[in-house]
Parts: sequence; C-alpha cells; structure tokens
Amino acid sequence: MAVRINPSILAADFVNLERDIARIASADLVHVDVMDNHFVPNLTFGPQMVSRIQDVSPVPLDVHLMIDDPDRWAPGYAELGAYSVTFHAEAATDAVLLARRLRNIGARAGLAVKPGTPIEPYLELLGEFDQILVMTVEPGFGGQTFIEEVMPKLDALSRAVRDQGLDVWLQVDGGIDVHSIAIAAAAGADTFVAGSSVFNAGDAAENISALRAAAAPHVH
Repeated sequence: MAVRINPSILAADFVNLERDIARIASADLVHVDVMDNHFVPNLTFGPQMVSRIQDVSPVPLDVHLMIDDPDRWAPGYAELGAYSVTFHAEAATDAVLLARRLRNIGARAGLAVKPGTPIEPYLELLGEFDQILVMTVEPGFGGQTFIEEVMPKLDALSRAVRDQGLDVWLQVDGGIDVHSIAIAAAAGADTFVAGSSVFNAGDAAENISALRAAAAPHVH
C-alpha cells in the first residue's frame, strides 16, 4: 500500500511561502490548515490565500478545515479546486450530506476527529468518505507532541475499512516524525501530515524521503 506524505505548511515560512511550497515538490499533497479562531484558538488562512497556494503548488492541496459551520464553508474550498477537503465531525451538522456535496463538486471528502472524539458512530458510514483524519494532537497549533493513546481508534478504522472492502485513506496529523510515523503506520495509517519534521531542520525533500522510508515497512 502507498505511503502518502502531506507536509503541513503551518510549519513553513509564511513570508516565503511560495519558496517553501516549492521545496516539497516530492510530497504527495500539501496540507493546508484553515483555522477560524472559533473552532480552534488560532487563525490562519482563508479562501483567497488557499486559492493563491493552489496557483503555485506543485502538488495538489489537502485542505483541513478547523472551522465552525463547515456545512456552509467547505464547498467553497472544493470549488477552488482543492483535491481533498476535510472537515471536523464535531463541527458539521450533517457530515454525510456535506461529504456528498464535496464529492459532487469534484473533491475528495474527508472527515476529521479530535483525539477525544469516538470513532464508533462513523464506522458504518465509512463508504461516504474518501479519507478519515485521526488527530494525534489537539487541533490548533503545530509542533505538539504525538498522542499515542489514539492508536486504537486507527486500528478500529483500519479493520472496518478492510472488512467493508473500501478504499478510504486513513490520515494522521500531529507530532509526526520518523519515530511516531512508524507507530501510526503500524496502527493502520497510510497518509501522514508532517510539519515541523519536514520544514524545521535540514533539507525538506530529504526529510520527506526519511518519513516515507520510516513508514513503508509498517503500512498494511
């Protein structure tokens, strides 16, 4: 199974964002965190910024909406041309209806859950989504420590996807480095968001390769 590495530009240099996005051309997607200072206590990008990132990015966009009222706002990001749009289960009024709208527009539909949110209510609905994002930190800020206690959630998702014969990507986001990526991959993840471990030291392309190599033996 493929290992997907999606660097988070939350860890990039915002003044030199085009340069930093060019540095991750070997990634699978660019992870763009949209925060509204309501759903999470931080404020990042809006549609205009995401549109410009889309214009200059060498790889497709994986947009993660940490916002209130995604039922209203998420379709607009799909209409911008984002390859994947992920919204939070805790914020959506009707997750299935919203996922169907995103798919109809032409984007992959992703559902995100915070570390404390149970996954069981969604296990029978997995066919409605293209990606499930299990947060491995509390959403809102980069550079946090990986929460290994959420791995049973990934394991349950992986088994459900396999049992139902689905093609659903299982993504993790938060504290991903060459050590934690192996733990997450062994639990069932195949798509990995990494910020600090890609951008904060050394060559970004080499860091992406190292993450890919660390995950590959464990992805099942």
